[in-house]
Amino acid sequence: MSAHPAPASPPPPALHPAAQRNAELSDLLGHLHNCWDNERRSLSRQLHDSLGSTLTALTMHLGLLTQKMPPDPALQDRAEQMKQLLLQVVETNRQMQMRLWNDRLEFLGVRVALCEAAEQFGEQQHITVRCRLPEHELQCPRSHSAVLLHALEEGLRNIAMHAHASAVDVQVSEAAHSITLQLKDNGIGLGGGNDQSSGKFGLRTVRERAAYLGGTLTLEQAVDGGTLLTVQLPVPASR
Repeated sequence: MSAHPAPASPPPPALHPAAQRNAELSDLLGHLHNCWDNERRSLSRQLHDSLGSTLTALTMHLGLLTQKMPPDPALQDRAEQMKQLLLQVVETNRQMQMRLWNDRLEFLGVRVALCEAAEQFGEQQHITVRCRLPEHELQCPRSHSAVLLHALEEGLRNIAMHAHASAVDVQVSEAAHSITLQLKDNGIGLGGGNDQSSGKFGLRTVRERAAYLGGTLTLEQAVDGGTLLTVQLPVPASR
């Protein structure tokens, strides 16, 4: 008696055209954000390696020329003006590099970068910030690190603008296959005129980037008051 072949599994249900379109757009947005990050990172490095080194060399040459110049007050004054202009260009170049790509992730690692961003926010806004992060460096791809840092920065920016909070708790936890960032404030919550859940493209952008990596971003009213922002990202098994 011959064995009957096992019935084939039914194909997955087709997505509604609108849902399919939304999924494609979400995937495209995530891809574009990654491409923009890579391009900004490349431009920042070019500014540092090419323009930065040239400005440094010019500053050194000007210093040598100033030492050899005759003690003419007019020439010395003109040389000092040139030095100040060069220093302004150097500072502008540095600020452009930072705006294009924040290199804290490159040189400090994501754990220290998160702590530094939280501490700077507390100092600038005069808000108590408590951080609970793993003792070791987080083991995740650079794309995940960028999303975690951007989520923290956007969340803190919204707290400063809308929450009327006096304290913020930042917690990062690792599981076997995921990393979770939680940002909680003791402010007025999502009600009472706090509109940080609507019309804020910063968090919407981070949400799309998290979704592109297979993760989620949620913003909800905390049980004991305030607002809770949670970002959860899956981590590849080959990390």
